[in-house]
Amino acid sequence: MKNTALTHKHIELGAKMVPFAGYSMPVQYEGVTLEHETVRNGVGVFDVSHMGEFILRGPNALDFLQKFSSNDASKLFDGKAQYSCMPNGKGGIVDDLIIYRISENEYFLVVNASNIEKDWNWISSLNEMNVDMSDVSDEYTLLAIQGPQAASSMQSLTEVNLSDMKYYTFEYAEFAGIKDVMISATGYTGSGGFEIYVKNEDAEELWNAVFVAGKEFGIKPIGLAARDTLRLEMGFCLYGNDINDHTSPLEAGLGWITKFTKNFVDFEYLSKQKEEGIERKLVAFEMIDRGIPRKDYEILDSNGIKLGHVTSGTMSPSMKIGIGLGYVQKDYSGFDSEIYIAVRNKTLKAKVVKLPFYKK
Repeated sequence: MKNTALTHKHIELGAKMVPFAGYSMPVQYEGVTLEHETVRNGVGVFDVSHMGEFILRGPNALDFLQKFSSNDASKLFDGKAQYSCMPNGKGGIVDDLIIYRISENEYFLVVNASNIEKDWNWISSLNEMNVDMSDVSDEYTLLAIQGPQAASSMQSLTEVNLSDMKYYTFEYAEFAGIKDVMISATGYTGSGGFEIYVKNEDAEELWNAVFVAGKEFGIKPIGLAARDTLRLEMGFCLYGNDINDHTSPLEAGLGWITKFTKNFVDFEYLSKQKEEGIERKLVAFEMIDRGIPRKDYEILDSNGIKLGHVTSGTMSPSMKIGIGLGYVQKDYSGFDSEIYIAVRNKTLKAKVVKLPFYKK
């Protein structure tokens, strides 16, 4: 089991540690609901250093990106980030990722922790353009400082005007006295904030400075359990749950990051799927009957016939009702469609709704 550079800090703080993607990670500190509400209303800090980071360099780096990613990376400029996914050549998804354009010939990729080796092997197999590739996953610490108070609480640590940073942009600057820190206006919570990338040797200095600066704002450390409830309230897909090697970007509602203005892996398959229409679709649903939907529970129609399965589900800490995502046949994907969730030995009523679940 790997540790992040901050594992000892989490243990000191009394976090409940669990194995996740090969790492010992904090799942919670004081409780999921409290941590969730801290991020929704104030500011909280996640250690997400288990995420993977790759660097692509060279004159063909953009062409290479365009080949293996679904989104149009030619729209990027220096200091701009982009959400994308990697189709797998069989109609599914290798992984979703964020692409950062550092310069015309250099890109920084952030991939899911559980897929680092898989992703590396996949893009390596496609690298016929002599692009220089580096896996720097073990070199970086990543803190996600999230919530409506993130900019105010962190402003004393940098000269960058955090409040003026636009969503999905980034800057390299001094932060907490550490030089050349990547400050990225990204996150996975839907409550705003930043993701801060530093080398591992600077991790503890960064962590300590963040908590000193944020003390007057009530900053707290947040575990992975609240990260999951926060992202689910926004309807953000989680790899391994809502998207995987057997789900297409179009079925998953990721048509907005699938650009047919260029050729890429699975271009023909996905073009055909777009033209002919999808047979199943990832939908969001709220429970009408009282109950908590969980991953892999069956989704049924009113006659008890299986329509699909739940991919993510929880009791929403913000809304106090059961919410979930799941794949159903297209005929049942319209808003307000009535569906049923098989919860243990009961069949509970739910309805399809628009995302996000949580409205600010």
